[in-house]
Amino acid sequence: MESTTSRRKFMKKSALLTIGMTTSSCTTKALDVQASKDPILTAERINRIKKSPHFNGKTFNNLIKTDTGLKPGMKMEALRKWIGGDQERVPKKPIPVMQPTLSKFNTGSEKDLKVIWLGHSSLLIEIEGKNILIDPVWSTRASPFSFIGPKRFFAPPIDLTSLPKLYAVLISHDHYDHLDEDCIKYLAKTGVVFYVPLGVSVDLENWGVSTKQIKEMDWWDMAQLSDKSITFISTPARHCGGRGPLLSNQTFWTSWVIIGANHRLYFSGDSGMQPTFKEIGRKYGPFNYTFLDTGAYDKCWSDIHMNPDQALIAHEDLKGDVLMPIHWGTYSLSYHSWYEPVEWLSKEATKKSVKVAIPKPGQILTVDQLPPNKKWWRSVIA
Repeated sequence: MESTTSRRKFMKKSALLTIGMTTSSCTTKALDVQASKDPILTAERINRIKKSPHFNGKTFNNLIKTDTGLKPGMKMEALRKWIGGDQERVPKKPIPVMQPTLSKFNTGSEKDLKVIWLGHSSLLIEIEGKNILIDPVWSTRASPFSFIGPKRFFAPPIDLTSLPKLYAVLISHDHYDHLDEDCIKYLAKTGVVFYVPLGVSVDLENWGVSTKQIKEMDWWDMAQLSDKSITFISTPARHCGGRGPLLSNQTFWTSWVIIGANHRLYFSGDSGMQPTFKEIGRKYGPFNYTFLDTGAYDKCWSDIHMNPDQALIAHEDLKGDVLMPIHWGTYSLSYHSWYEPVEWLSKEATKKSVKVAIPKPGQILTVDQLPPNKKWWRSVIA
């Protein structure tokens, strides 16, 4: 509740800021003075948002026209799909979860690239001796409530207290299945730095994260670890932001490029199909891994999530080597069966000779030793 109250204060002031931007400089100046006294809504933050070419004075926007909710005329179809359908949206049997031996993962070698899928879009990555956590969600439900909302199919394969030393945490946007309040509060105590899109720092600071631990970024902004060994670039995604129906698109969303001396990674966050994948591939590819949004798709909201066919196109545009699907197999967020994304992806990737990695939760992947695609999920299907 405290978070919602602070965010509403932020959005109320943002509305005043909008008036200031479109009317007189006097109003803007008055707001800036007032904002500078606010520990969360600082003048610096307001100015960064104002200057973003992706902020129209009220909301953040995608690069191309995008329906960020249900497409027009789709309400009845969405309701029909929600009530009906015989898809196995929740596994009838336990999903096999591996308990990774972190001593093998966290070697500290500058030549290493290792990945652990923690479920949904959460990844633990070791790139050239540095451990990075992306979109970490440990809570049982992706929801503001503990008793209702999408529930995990399996517990995270690593306990929060067992994580190795982290050098960075990347957040793609503030939806509940990507930004976990309890998880952030725990990680903040370790002193790790959080890299987030514009506006998302409001929540983090409200949860007690020091401003010194937050780097807020716009699309195409670049940041580095203190030793300059790893570079992070915030790149466009086609999605939406906000932790409530009244706060839509007043926080930003992003994808991430991660560059080391020997490896390059791309993490889509949540994204629909977009022409910018080609631009990202030209600027920063080729990538050893592309981690691409490949689940929770439906034609009712096809602008903001990719299906497997689109993910394969994006992978090619990005000049990726190995495609690893994310945003699947952990929550029931759409009308398709829980395993449909990887069945579809695996079949089409084989036709197109695209290398895919579909690990079990907790399984350690290395760039040089991909496991054979044994379609482990088939043993779980009822």
